[in-house]
Amino acid sequence: MQANRAQEILKSDDKINVKLNGVSVWIDSVDVSQQTAKVHPEDRPDDTRVVAVDELREEL
Repeated sequence: MQANRAQEILKSDDKINVKLNGVSVWIDSVDVSQQTAKVHPEDRPDDTRVVAVDELREEL
């Protein structure tokens, strides 16, 4: 995924499924300059981590 798409998903009112290594995650924030996103698993909101946006996959 590209940082611009991650930002679009973050701002969307719709629920868009995003996965990191096969695990469904929510995007909390995006840093376009660093090409990273802060994410957490859907079922563990306290388990946040910063990952490269190209590790994220949009489920269509």
